[in-house]
Order: sequence, then C-alpha cells, then structure tokens
Amino acid sequence: MLNLPNLLTLMRIALIPVFVGVYYIDWHYSHILAAGIFAFAAITDWVDGYLARRMGLVTPFGAFLDPVADKLIVTVAFIMLVEVHEGLLLAVPAMVIIGREIIISALREWMSSLGSGSTVAVSFLGKVKTWAQMIAVVVLLLARDGDWEFFALGYLALYVAALLTLWTMVIYLQQAWPQLRGVVDDRHQPQADK
Repeated sequence: MLNLPNLLTLMRIALIPVFVGVYYIDWHYSHILAAGIFAFAAITDWVDGYLARRMGLVTPFGAFLDPVADKLIVTVAFIMLVEVHEGLLLAVPAMVIIGREIIISALREWMSSLGSGSTVAVSFLGKVKTWAQMIAVVVLLLARDGDWEFFALGYLALYVAALLTLWTMVIYLQQAWPQLRGVVDDRHQPQADK
C-alpha cells in the first residue's frame, strides 16, 4: 500500500499546512515561496500518477487518495485567494470549481455503490481542467497589487478552468443520467443483487 507514488500523494497532503503557514508569514517573499510549494505539489500530482502507471504500482488506496489530495490543496488555495483578493471575479469561479468537485465526488461515490463507478471515470478534459486551475492558483498566489500581467493570466486560466469544470460536469451527469433517472440495465447492478 505504501509505495513511492502513494508516499508522494501523502506528502502532497502534508504540504497543505506548510503551504498555508508560509503564505501567511509576515515576510516580503512569502507569497513566492507559497506559490513554489503549491507548484511543487502540483508537479508531484503528475509524477505520482506517472510512476504508478509506469511501475505498475496502481493501488486502490492511491486511486482513492490522489484525487482527494488534489481537491484538498486546490480548495484550500481557493479559500485563501478569495480572502486575499476579495471580489466576485475570483469568488464566483472558485465557488463553481469547488461546488463541481463536491457534486462529482458524490456522483462517483453513488455510482460506485451501483457498480457503475467507471461510468464517471476521470476524462482527459478533467485533467486539462485540473492543470488550468493549478496554473491559475500559482499565478494568482504570485500576483500583488500592480501586477496586472499576473492577474490577467491568472484570471484567464481560472475562467478556462471554471468553463472546463462546468463542461466536464455536464458530461459526467449525462453519462450518469440513466442511473439518476432510475433506468439501470442489468450490467450496472451490484454483483450481490444478481
């Protein structure tokens, strides 16, 4: 269970309080260091998935923990950013992204209970959405008053992420719609019911 990819995922979770603490330290460069910690955590997300597939170390524990780690660090970062850069321009896409993650997590859990978990598996667009929001977070962590280029790039990446968030949510809900309507064919019934 504790292999290198899973240890990287656990490290990403352990970096969350470090990331938050560094960001709020009263030091001129704390936001740069915090952005670096977040970027490092984002890179480990790619690395642990790559190593797990390449080395044949994919485990149920890792499959569960990896998306949890991503959602935790991104949600914490958005909460911090909304507090620091208060305003609707940031709050609305942050709410969309966090709300979608809750909806899709609940949908995946419910679909798994029906034996249809693969129906709402992570898509390529979901991965692009994740990277767009990671880029948005890093750039907005770096942005300070007067850094209009950073704000423009950060908000562009954030709104791309929010649009992809809505798009992928619609795709997932369409895939799950037969089960949500109560129209379930025999292939999606849990084995115990057969």
